[in-house]
Amino acid sequence: MNANDSEAVAELAPSGVLRAAINLGNVVLARRDPDGPAGVSVDLARELGRRLGLPVELVAYATGGEVIPGLDRGAWDVAFLAIEPERAVRVSFTQPYVFIDGTYLVRDGAPFGSVADLDADGTRIAVAAGAAYDLALTRQLRHATLVRAPTSAAAVELFRAENLNACAGIRPLLVAAAAAGPGLRVLPDSFSRIEQGMALPAGRPRAARCLDDFVEAVKASGLVRDLLDRHGQGGTEVAPPSRRGR
Repeated sequence: MNANDSEAVAELAPSGVLRAAINLGNVVLARRDPDGPAGVSVDLARELGRRLGLPVELVAYATGGEVIPGLDRGAWDVAFLAIEPERAVRVSFTQPYVFIDGTYLVRDGAPFGSVADLDADGTRIAVAAGAAYDLALTRQLRHATLVRAPTSAAAVELFRAENLNACAGIRPLLVAAAAAGPGLRVLPDSFSRIEQGMALPAGRPRAARCLDDFVEAVKASGLVRDLLDRHGQGGTEVAPPSRRGR
């Protein structure tokens, strides 16, 4: 990453302010505190701004599914999102910096021992609309039906209120939901390994290289691991360094 590459910096933040889209639906990486968005992705956005010598503006979204439509309004310059082929049509992704499992929350008495058991006729699964695990399950499921809610928290409530068979989500969120409500459990395996990366609007090649270099640098330096630990996400796996050549 070369902060002196003025063309790359201009591609990355054309207005001179680095506007970072923060997905508050991913509880591992972001949350809303009384003073505004906080968490791993917020700290990484500010570190990127520091290295580039740019002020940072946080653009918060309730779910990951709301982030890509923000491009229609030119609302952000970089984003923290799960890497998904549907999204890659409009954005360029870096290599991943963390991995998060996608799995199911079910009731204790439910006859589901693994994620494969859920893909059956008549099975209804709550999911946050447009989230990475919604996109993954839309590709994977052949028999079960997805019932979409506006946010991850709303999906958990929908699962409970409508007596659905399961709720899909990232493992840390579902583990917390199971701990908060008796009679619930999280399946031990996963339907996807969600790769979390950074993104920027497609068609900015110099900026894309700059952003990818930043992600590789913060992984290699241990900063990503330190931030996860600092924000209480010690069990989250940091992605290994990329073998992509430069």
